[in-house]
Amino acid sequence: MTRSCSILGAPIQTGASQPGCLMGPASLRTAGLGAVLADLGWQVEDLGDLAISTQAPMAHPNPALHDLAETRAWIEILEQAAFAAARDHDLPIFMGGDHSMAAGTVAGMARHAAMQGRPLFVLWLDAHPDLHSLSTTQSGNLHGTPMAYFTGQPDCDAYPAMAHPVDPKNITLMGIRSVDPAEADRIAELGMDVHDMRAIDETGVLPPLRAFLQRVRAANGLLHVSFDVDFLDPEIAPAVGTTVPGGATFREAHLIMEELSDSGLVSSLDLVELNPFLDERGRTAKLLCDLTASLFGRRVLDRMTRSY
Repeated sequence: MTRSCSILGAPIQTGASQPGCLMGPASLRTAGLGAVLADLGWQVEDLGDLAISTQAPMAHPNPALHDLAETRAWIEILEQAAFAAARDHDLPIFMGGDHSMAAGTVAGMARHAAMQGRPLFVLWLDAHPDLHSLSTTQSGNLHGTPMAYFTGQPDCDAYPAMAHPVDPKNITLMGIRSVDPAEADRIAELGMDVHDMRAIDETGVLPPLRAFLQRVRAANGLLHVSFDVDFLDPEIAPAVGTTVPGGATFREAHLIMEELSDSGLVSSLDLVELNPFLDERGRTAKLLCDLTASLFGRRVLDRMTRSY
């Protein structure tokens, strides 16, 4: 039976420090994401791009915060859109946009999971944990706050109420290599499952990933994958404003996606922080399309030679 997927754009860049992420959805479409998935036998529906209206500024005790009202508005519209996309399609893809959008997409998927009486699990592929509250962020860049919000941590009251917080024990973070002290304290407090690049160097990607997938399967959970471009090493994926050396390699990333595909557990996907303004002839957008194809069923023997 043909499975259905949707692609939905969230051209949001107010959570980041550098402009350009708003072009991410258009870049992924130009790179042929929809056609790639259709060639793999999926029924693909392009839901277009979301938009928010002009927002009145919101005050906050932390003077570093910027674009708080806009981020709140994006969370509200993305929560509704993600819930609807999950209801209507087997595997929705949410194209960003900066990582603040995950506050909305994960919230919508958590509501979808709750309606089915199932827990939501999150695989966070990122150089950063994005676990700041609105008070602990010193940069004021709100793409550093979604994890704190959707796990129901204190001091996110300026965001919409989180109706179905994700249990921190249902989250695995992989590829982490840049953590602020406040985030490190919260990780320890919550006992979160974190596999930084040192751990991946030692064990490879499969042992922690397979252990996590076993927990998802045992709990009959839904699995949301949130993929930040900076999870990848900037040598292969330059189109990101928050580059951190020493990220995942081409094969590590593909192996993760292939293993996720084999599991049959993934119910939704974020593709975030793609900044085409910083790319090299669409190189990173094409790589993201290829990685998504691996998640959707493409295997090594299916790949054509590509010239960048």
